[in-house]
Amino acid sequence: MYLAHQTWPELGDYVAEESVAVVPLGSTEQHGPHLPLATDYLIAEALAKEATDRTGFLCTPPVRIAVSEHHRQFHGTMWVEPEVFRDYVESFSRNLAYHGIDRIVYVNAHGGNAQHLREVGRRLRRDETAFAVEWMWDESIPDLVSEIFEHNGPHGGPKETAMVMHIAEELVRADRLEAARDGGIVDFADADARQFGSRTFYDSADNSENGVFGDQTDATPETGEELFEAASGQLVHLLEWIDAQPFADLMPEPHVDPQPGSQR
Repeated sequence: MYLAHQTWPELGDYVAEESVAVVPLGSTEQHGPHLPLATDYLIAEALAKEATDRTGFLCTPPVRIAVSEHHRQFHGTMWVEPEVFRDYVESFSRNLAYHGIDRIVYVNAHGGNAQHLREVGRRLRRDETAFAVEWMWDESIPDLVSEIFEHNGPHGGPKETAMVMHIAEELVRADRLEAARDGGIVDFADADARQFGSRTFYDSADNSENGVFGDQTDATPETGEELFEAASGQLVHLLEWIDAQPFADLMPEPHVDPQPGSQR
């Protein structure tokens, strides 16, 4: 069920029976010379819609601009400050809770969002407003990703390329896959990202001239379909698990006894 396509009485019927919402989040940022800036939110929205179509849960419109300042040197990248992003996500999550939603899954396809989404989830759980968790699609199927691609790469690599080939193949510049590989960093270990135990870079441009990593020529629509099916299946399992838990079991544990000052 896609929230923006429903009427308010239809959504009233939904929250009378269900309390789960899925929020897709991505970014609008460079993904090399071969992929659109929409890559992350296209993946997030496609996975969220697939899983909610299969389960009947509620899917919200996507968040398309997020924490992407580390890609700012490349044309077209848009971003908001981390604190703005956290406050925005927390605000609309509380809106959902006001309408009766108490379990939220942030379907995330951009690594820069992850820590901030977890912080929002922590805030919402702390005051027992809702149980909100971040889900990153590739982290749900790491063994499959490693099995398929020899040189995956953390950004703009073959896994994202394959996924977009499956979701929106017309947006992939297939004639630029070799240029993406040759102008970037094939093996992230070659990027000299750490010195003496310290992460010594901040921006994507510090390591990759064209902003991407991995061997994009390994991507195909067929591997994208395999990744999509596996990841959406994992998301379905997560949604069904969260829905089955008593709300009290998802909330913080009580303070251990005795509490400070309780015996005075």
